[in-house]
Amino acid sequence: MERLAHAAERLDGPLEDRAAITGNLRDLRRVNRFLGGARLSIQALECVAADTDRPLDVLDVGTGSADIPLAMLASPANVSIERIVAVDRNPEVLAAARLLDPGLDQERRLEMRLADGISLPYPDKSFDVAHASLLVHHLEPADAQQLMSELRRVARVGVVVNDLVRSRVSWVGAWLMAHFLSGNRLTHHDAPLSVRRAYTLPELIHLTEAAGLRVAGTFRGPFGHRRALALRPSDSTADAGVGAVASRPPGQLKGRVELDEPW
Repeated sequence: MERLAHAAERLDGPLEDRAAITGNLRDLRRVNRFLGGARLSIQALECVAADTDRPLDVLDVGTGSADIPLAMLASPANVSIERIVAVDRNPEVLAAARLLDPGLDQERRLEMRLADGISLPYPDKSFDVAHASLLVHHLEPADAQQLMSELRRVARVGVVVNDLVRSRVSWVGAWLMAHFLSGNRLTHHDAPLSVRRAYTLPELIHLTEAAGLRVAGTFRGPFGHRRALALRPSDSTADAGVGAVASRPPGQLKGRVELDEPW
């Protein structure tokens, strides 16, 4: 299945219907909770910070409803978290998140901020770990690599990237789930489209390596529909130019890991 490039998800367009946005964020929370998305991020966080013996400062980029940061803070994980700064580029999404969960601003270890992952407003190595879940598939390769570079830049210890894996089986599952388990129009449109726009595991690894990151661990969702990568800075980043990926079509991005599903 070829990646569907330059197709806009409705969550990336004008966001004027707050009820629809809130309903979509509620659906994403359910997906992260019941299909293991939050757990994948926690596992990768434990991996990337395994050698760190102090509480972590974490940056969550493209936070949506901030449900994964909340899960990280609530988890009896093998790492301690000092605080999480959760950012999203859309003020409408942050407003809907607060409407969905009025207690967000009362969580003392969580800060909600407006920021774009392509150009983060933080100095180098401001956080221990930078995390992004269900964000990379929204971006074309050049911007996806720029996001990875920004995550690496602001992280002292490492990076966690959690996203969908493109395959026909995943697309069918997303379509069925969206149309039979949700009445939300954004979910109906965006869920199967997200799979079509997602990167295969080799493509995702290629993007991370081109951004100066190396894989420390990979974690697979229970249905193979999703992966989390624990990433650390490469020993050498001399070849991590932002334009390195943009010259190749997405379908030609190759990595060193075989596809979970060859079709």
